[in-house]
Amino acid sequence: MDIIQFVLVPQILNGLTIGIAVVLVALGMTIIFGLLDVINMAHGEFYALGGYLAISLLACGMNFWVTLLAVPLLMLPVGYLTERFFIQRVFHSQDRHILTLLLTLGISIILQDIFKLGYGPNTLRVQMPISGGTEFFGVFLPNYRAFILVTGSLIILGTWFLIYKTSLGAMIRASAFDKEMAGSLGVPVRQIYAGTFAFGVALAGVSGVLLAPLYSVFPTMGHDFILMAFVVVIVGGMGSLVGTVVAGLLLTQVQSISSLFISPALAEPLVFSIMIVVLIFRPQGLFGKIGTG
Repeated sequence: MDIIQFVLVPQILNGLTIGIAVVLVALGMTIIFGLLDVINMAHGEFYALGGYLAISLLACGMNFWVTLLAVPLLMLPVGYLTERFFIQRVFHSQDRHILTLLLTLGISIILQDIFKLGYGPNTLRVQMPISGGTEFFGVFLPNYRAFILVTGSLIILGTWFLIYKTSLGAMIRASAFDKEMAGSLGVPVRQIYAGTFAFGVALAGVSGVLLAPLYSVFPTMGHDFILMAFVVVIVGGMGSLVGTVVAGLLLTQVQSISSLFISPALAEPLVFSIMIVVLIFRPQGLFGKIGTG
C-alpha cells in the first residue's frame, strides 16, 4: 500500500497534469483540422508565442493572472489574420493539403527565428505564480499543478460546451460537415473558418502561458511539445474533441507510469509505438471527426 501511495500515485498525478497540458495544446489543433481539414504545422509555434507574450507582458509589470487573460485575447487576431491572409489564399487550391502543410511549416520556421532574434536563444524563466502545495491522497501536490488541473479541465469542458451545446457550435459543425449546404442556409462559412482557426490559436496561446512556469520558455518549445500533441490527435482521431481528451490523458499516463519500470528514455518511444499500433488496426483513430464526436 505504501508503494502505491508514495510511488504510483505521484506518477499518476504527474501524468494527469501533463495530460491536461497536452490536451490543451492538441485541442486547438484538432478543432482546426476538424473544420478546415488543415494540419497546422505552426501550432507549436503559436503555443510558444503565448509563452513569449507572457514574458513580455510580465516584463512590462503586468501580473500573471491578468497576463493569463490577456494573451488569448491577443492571440485571437493573430489566428484570424493568419487564416484570412495566408490559409485562405491556398485553401481552395487543388493541392491544398500539401500547400497548407508547407505554408504552416514556413510560418513555424519564421516564428522560431523571430523568437531567437527578439528574445535570444536562451531559456527564460517565469516565476511560479502560486507557491506551496496540498496533500492529496497522502501525496504532496504543488498548488500550481492543481491549478493547471482545474483550469485546464474547465477550458476543455467550456470548449466541448461551445462546440456541441450552442448555436455557434452548431454552425461550426455544419460548416465542417458540408460547407456548401451550410452557406446556402445563411451560415457565414468564411467567418466561421477564420474565427475557429483563431480560437484554436488562442487555445495554444493560453496553454503557453499556463505551462511557462513549469517548462520555461525557449525558441524550440513548440517543436518539442507539439510532437506529443500530434500523437494524441492521431490516436484520438483527427478532428475528434472527445478522442483528443481520452488519448491525451491515456498516453501521458502510459508514459508517466511506464517510466517507473523502464528507462525514461524508452517511455516516449513506447507512446509512439502505441500510435503505430492504432494506425495499423484503426487508421481513423479511436473516435470520429468533429461532427460526430
